[in-house]
Amino acid sequence: MKKVSKWTAISGSWAYATKKEEKDVRSIVRKTLVKGGGIVTGGALNVDSFATDEAIKFDPNCYHIKIFLPTTLKVYSKHYRKRAKEGVITQKQAEDLIAQLQFIFKANANALIENKNNKIVDKNAYFQRNQDIVEAADELITFHVIESTGGGTLDTIEKAKKRGIPVKSFNYKLGK
Repeated sequence: MKKVSKWTAISGSWAYATKKEEKDVRSIVRKTLVKGGGIVTGGALNVDSFATDEAIKFDPNCYHIKIFLPTTLKVYSKHYRKRAKEGVITQKQAEDLIAQLQFIFKANANALIENKNNKIVDKNAYFQRNQDIVEAADELITFHVIESTGGGTLDTIEKAKKRGIPVKSFNYKLGK
């Protein structure tokens, strides 16, 4: 296994995604991995899962990926199933994401970094996860859907700027 030359954090909107955004995420992740880099992300829907899927296709052993979760995988999985029951996401989205994270864990347990201190998934847990992502990365690339309102991507950008790592951002509008 070759050592990763540079870790690139990938962050973006979880609630919305455009086709162009998915294409761009996959392209940038593929280029990063081909150059010997690795991907750091947060294990959420859309941008994170696109990046993770592309990294798995490149390296099924998951040596080129670090996924930071805001809680343990067990708590996180329960949270996603609850969000599906609430109608915030679909059951398929929840189960696909959980399966993806379980695959990572089975392929390389060290690639899935759980926060065992947080017992609930909330904004504070996500923002702490964003800090963990930034601390593990040499650069940050964000994919932001303008209509998203959660603030997680902007929080990650702010944390990366404070840490002094380079930030590159792509912005999208729904329907484009």
